[in-house]
Amino acid sequence: MDIMLFHSTYGLRPAVRRAADRLRAAGHQVWTPDLFAGRTFGTVEEGIAFKDEIGKDELLKRAVLAAAPYSERGLVYAGFSLGASIAQTLALGDDKARGLLLLQGTSDIAPNAAVDGLPVQLHVAEPDRFETDDWLSAWYLQMGRTGADVEIYRYAGAGHLYTDPDLPDYDEEAAEATWRVALGFLDSL
Repeated sequence: MDIMLFHSTYGLRPAVRRAADRLRAAGHQVWTPDLFAGRTFGTVEEGIAFKDEIGKDELLKRAVLAAAPYSERGLVYAGFSLGASIAQTLALGDDKARGLLLLQGTSDIAPNAAVDGLPVQLHVAEPDRFETDDWLSAWYLQMGRTGADVEIYRYAGAGHLYTDPDLPDYDEEAAEATWRVALGFLDSL
């Protein structure tokens, strides 16, 4: 499977590279574009400030340019938190997308978005200050209306970026469960 994996607001940190290596070890081709041009951050607040400085349109432009050379292959779009929201936007706009793997993040959905049974898997902490229960319920219904085939996995007590061993949110049990389920999802595509 060809996977375009987008980083969180912390930037392209070692945890993203390790995730890509894990996916490669399972036989997938993975690209990890650096949407922040080498910048990484120690706190989510610093990353959000930088993201806001760049602007949503510019980030999406960078993501589209990174994915464009490979999109004809039928990519699986994936990402962590902010990267998941970017992956979602790209997958819903790419009629060749093979799947969407969202780790700790979602995004608004355009009212006219439509896909034909796009397989989508979301892994998120419970509770999650960025992905509240009300938001996730509305998001799930909207994704269903787009025609996506959605699965949601919640991890009680985990922190927002619970798959990143370098952050305080890390939860080894939830992270390993996420990777087991996600790799099975990718194998099914």
